[in-house]
Amino acid sequence: MAITEQHSRRRRGKHPQGETNPSSIDRLSDLPDSVLTHILSFLPTNLSVRTSILGQRWRFLWAYVPTLDFHDENQEIINRVMLLRRVQTINTFRLHFYLDCSAYQLETWFTFAIMRGVQKLDLSLAYEEDTVSGLPGCIFTCETLVDLSLYYCGGIPASGAVCLPRLKILRLISVQYEADESLPHLLSGCPVLEDLEIRLESDMVTCNVSSPTVKRLVLDFLYEGCCSYGRSDRLEIDNTPALEYLEINNCSSEHIKCGVLNSLIKAEIGFYKDEKKQDYYLYSRTVLEFFDRLCNVECLKLDLSYGPDIMDSVLSAWTTNFRNLRKLELHADCRFLPKFLENADNLETLIFTEHWEEIEGWMEPRQQVPTCLLSNLRIINIENIQGQKHEFEAIRYFLRNSKVLERMKISYSRRLFSSNKEINMLKKISTFERGSTACQVEFLLDR
Repeated sequence: MAITEQHSRRRRGKHPQGETNPSSIDRLSDLPDSVLTHILSFLPTNLSVRTSILGQRWRFLWAYVPTLDFHDENQEIINRVMLLRRVQTINTFRLHFYLDCSAYQLETWFTFAIMRGVQKLDLSLAYEEDTVSGLPGCIFTCETLVDLSLYYCGGIPASGAVCLPRLKILRLISVQYEADESLPHLLSGCPVLEDLEIRLESDMVTCNVSSPTVKRLVLDFLYEGCCSYGRSDRLEIDNTPALEYLEINNCSSEHIKCGVLNSLIKAEIGFYKDEKKQDYYLYSRTVLEFFDRLCNVECLKLDLSYGPDIMDSVLSAWTTNFRNLRKLELHADCRFLPKFLENADNLETLIFTEHWEEIEGWMEPRQQVPTCLLSNLRIINIENIQGQKHEFEAIRYFLRNSKVLERMKISYSRRLFSSNKEINMLKKISTFERGSTACQVEFLLDR
């Protein structure tokens, strides 16, 4: 039995003690160097270096890997790895460093990577707000960079040379800026930029994004509970004719200036109410003007749950027609639903989650049955219902008037219902008249 068990383990590539069978390493070693170095490029550099103990073939193979990936390594180790490298190109240089490091040392490492044609640079540094130091200027004049990610770094300059002629992807996550002019100054030196992500942790008077080539833009104004970590009084999105995807999270800017967005296909927008703001008229006007810029989107995710004070003024003045809208995901006061139904004739999918503060109830559209219900709306998801009267009114309205509806999903939390109330709710909805004989109603429990 012991011999049989030992033989079985060896066939699975393991010794009885659990070590890797040398024959497995031998088979891997038979692969070409180019394949092995490509495999090692997916590992952090410290793990790549450790493969040198696997055998003579592996002793210096790590030195030919075109990726340098350091996570909180000792500075001496980083310097030694760089000195022992035998390949003259670097595709990716990733440095996540949380220890004290001089500006001279950082510049030395970046210069090393830049001289070897680095294409992707991923930098994360810990910093204290009162001791933010500038990034080495060589980063902003690297002609080979295609992908640049900066996390928790300091000192994006407001002046000086910026020349990134090949940069297509730029991520600025919780970085520090010398001034409001730093961001537009940086973008001005990126003539082929396509993908831009900004997460703002420091306050700005004006957050100005201008790029004629950018196709994907993500702006995140960090917000948690009642605390705002990054905000701007003014948000300007100007000269972005190529923009196809726009995501804005936790926006509380009183002034939003946005140019024409004729190429925009998909948008995910979240507003929230800043308790420090008193001019809700100005804020609601900003929201309305911004809605007009979204009129061409095909897919829209909109979160208005943090702005109940602007509901009345927005609803009364809203005239935006979403002529191309196919999919809408809406988290808001239920009074917004009729407005979208009346102004989105081609809507096919609706996902609605109601905001539960200051609800005044469902109101049917004021005009005749909206066009989208008669000819296009096929999927409706109503999420997290509470068993309120106006919810039943809205569900009844949709089922009765949607002529081509194929599926309605209704989700609820069982903890909010007694067993009898849950059963009665399901029975009540199942008896509602349906305008579409093909419609299937599905009930789901929220997790």
